[in-house]
Amino acid sequence: MTRADPSDLGSYAKPQGTCRNPIVRKEWRTLSLLERMSFIAAVMCLQIIPDRTGKTYAGARSRYDDYQALHIRMTDYVHFDGFFLPWHRFYLHMFEQDLRNYCGYRGGIPYWDWTIDAVSEDAVIKSPIFDPFFGFGGNGPYIADLSSFPDDWKTIVAIPGRTGGGCITTGPFAWRQVPMGPANHTEYTPHCLRRDISPYLITKVANANVLEMVLNATDFSDLTRRSQGLSLSPGGMTIHAGGHLGVGGQIGDMANTYSSPGDPLFWIHHSMMDRVMETWQRKDWAVRKTDMGGPDTMWAYPYNYFGDIPYRNITLEDDLVYPLMANNIKIKETMDISAGPLCYKYDKLA
Repeated sequence: MTRADPSDLGSYAKPQGTCRNPIVRKEWRTLSLLERMSFIAAVMCLQIIPDRTGKTYAGARSRYDDYQALHIRMTDYVHFDGFFLPWHRFYLHMFEQDLRNYCGYRGGIPYWDWTIDAVSEDAVIKSPIFDPFFGFGGNGPYIADLSSFPDDWKTIVAIPGRTGGGCITTGPFAWRQVPMGPANHTEYTPHCLRRDISPYLITKVANANVLEMVLNATDFSDLTRRSQGLSLSPGGMTIHAGGHLGVGGQIGDMANTYSSPGDPLFWIHHSMMDRVMETWQRKDWAVRKTDMGGPDTMWAYPYNYFGDIPYRNITLEDDLVYPLMANNIKIKETMDISAGPLCYKYDKLA
């Protein structure tokens, strides 16, 4: 195989008005076993298709790795700010299109409704997403002392209830060497896929009550903040952290803000995050289809946990940027998932 041409950008956006048969995204446990295996097979397919960004990002060795590298490259611009939800919306759309166009996948990116599992710690442990045969595999062995790990591998706060930390030993990705990370670099640093699941955290911050609090946001800026968390401490964490840190704990790949797409569970977690955005929009579509706001700068108000810094509020005319992967797209072009350029829907709203 040859590398895809990096100049072939922009094909992810359908012309406006051409969405006649939207892709349907479904909750993981509602898929048939064949559908689950088809998604996993497509992800594994992208992990062997040649990269298109390796000349820039040394760690990218496959088409899948391109997405991890892009996320590492863009993290400081699309987290703890207003770009968070729309940027990830189009990012998932790109990934979904590559699964379909490169690997013959026929479905949409499934979503993981963590509220179903968050009813108890036992339900989390037994979640079908962790199934060793028809899921993503389970936890890593427990490592009590993390002092020997580099600081940038670990979360900045201790994660309560963590139960793992070692390399996963079950599931289709137990063999996988994650090529980049953990942390903010794109050098080739292959390592096993680690998980450090905290059933406790998932039950506390990704449950139905927390989701209801998020969906009660009064405007888009408020939705973004409630989704990303009210503080960096476990007591202020909400649904985004619930998926990432609930699976990644303190030392797992999913816990790293930069390199978390190295764990394929990233995609079904963020499909749920996008479903939350869609649900919130549809609660008052006439107003919310054009409601946009939030700081343009990471760690600016209301995420000013490290002090005040200058910022402006983003608008629908701001660009979403995907270097080496796609042409820029305006936020306004991502606000309606069913009218193009996106063309997908969820089987039901949250």
